[in-house]
Amino acid sequence: MKLSHLDLSLLVSLDALLEESNVTRAAARLGLSQPALSAQLRQLREAFGDPLLVPHARGMTPTARGMALRHPLRDILGAVHGLVVADSHFDPASAQHTFRIAATDAIHSIVSAPLAARLATLAPHSRLAMLAPDLRTLPQRLAAGEIDVAVLTQQTVAPQLHARKLYDESFLCVMRIDHPVASAPLDLEIFCSLDHAMVSPAGGGFTGAVDDALAALGRNRRVQISLNSFLLLPDLVEKSDLIATIPARLARRWSTRLTVLSPPFELTGFSVSMGWHTRAHLDPAQVWLRNTLRATMDVQSET
Repeated sequence: MKLSHLDLSLLVSLDALLEESNVTRAAARLGLSQPALSAQLRQLREAFGDPLLVPHARGMTPTARGMALRHPLRDILGAVHGLVVADSHFDPASAQHTFRIAATDAIHSIVSAPLAARLATLAPHSRLAMLAPDLRTLPQRLAAGEIDVAVLTQQTVAPQLHARKLYDESFLCVMRIDHPVASAPLDLEIFCSLDHAMVSPAGGGFTGAVDDALAALGRNRRVQISLNSFLLLPDLVEKSDLIATIPARLARRWSTRLTVLSPPFELTGFSVSMGWHTRAHLDPAQVWLRNTLRATMDVQSET
């Protein structure tokens, strides 16, 4: 089949087939009958000279050629979507839109929470979904339009995404207000002698950037408790002798209930960026969301 005969709708169908690995589910997603989609699959097989999907115990599984097409196909369809919506208009005051942002709980509390307050004024009829990121599937979900923006540490933004830095972050230590060592600046000896709590977003980790920095000094610490969420930390630290080293913006937010101190050694910070797919690059609603997100963080940095 010549390229000129390859209808764009066939590529949309191929994308759904590769995503679902099941003709019945893909047909339902596309609003087609199963025989109609099966006929399209035959055309696609002829066009690409490959079966693309073959029978499997639980439906179908992509061939090597089919797997190789998944990401480029998403990029192509995303770019086409961007061209189609580029000239459309977005009025935030009247729009009834659902924006979807993926981030960790700590970043959501710094970025998405103030954004939600801003949306209530600027886009009162729109909604905000705060989602957890899964780095393994995040690029594909952005390409599919299931997520609009991902807000991540700069080094975890996938290279195929557009990206823009939102802010730089550093670290501070927190402990309960009446902790025995809370009244004086921390020194390295005391820091290493204390029991520590840390957050491991994936769960169960007991080492991180703090341990790497200590190892470079020939020192170590004892992490007694590993959590999977920063939002569990304040209550835990407030009711124990534990110390935690956390992003500075979070530490300052909790300064009315916890003692906040600087780490007694040099600890390299990190940058937080927003990333988005080509399909959203020219979409007026998505451009507005990203500009509003950036403006929100600019205001946060000034206060």
